[in-house]
Amino acid sequence: MKTARQTIRILLVDDHALFRQGLAHSLAAEPGMEVEHCGSIRDALALMAQREFDVVLLDHDLGSERASAFLPAARQAGFAGRVLVVTAWVSETEARRLLRQGVSGIFRKEAGLEDLTASIRTVAAGGAFTGPSPSRSASPPAEEPSSQPVFNERQRKVLRFVLEGLSNKEIAWRLQISESYVKAILQNLFQKTGVRTRGQLVRVAFEQYEDQL
Repeated sequence: MKTARQTIRILLVDDHALFRQGLAHSLAAEPGMEVEHCGSIRDALALMAQREFDVVLLDHDLGSERASAFLPAARQAGFAGRVLVVTAWVSETEARRLLRQGVSGIFRKEAGLEDLTASIRTVAAGGAFTGPSPSRSASPPAEEPSSQPVFNERQRKVLRFVLEGLSNKEIAWRLQISESYVKAILQNLFQKTGVRTRGQLVRVAFEQYEDQL
């Protein structure tokens, strides 16, 4: 059983160095909080192997990594603390997945430091943070379509190849179609999912359309 402690030991994991350093400095100035920080899940696991943390503040989007990859690895490494996802935006689908994994809440970055410190104390004490719907944050509207479209078989094949990192030329060769046709299919996928770039398409596909891949 966890013993009562005055100090909350926090690990902040965020790939935006300026934000991470500023937030760590602010939290460390709060009474009863000690903070370490890093920019990736791998670095977080390395730090957790060296010392214990009570609360992990975890960004959802860590560049090539996602928050959902952290909890299974952390539990396997013996982490018994609490996780609070701190993010600018996360889809409803991904939020549900994170909560099923056992995170203690999803905190939006647009809120204030006072709200965050209160949430950390709540989570550290064994409670759960409940706030506004995480997808209502300041996210690009293009990445949150109001209804989920259905892809046809050709679109699904192109999307799978995009997720594998293939270029338009390589996709065209694999499907034995013209490169211009691949571009047309991609544009159609952009319109259906409400995104503007290939990178956004990859992210949204993993977060919202896994059932169609």
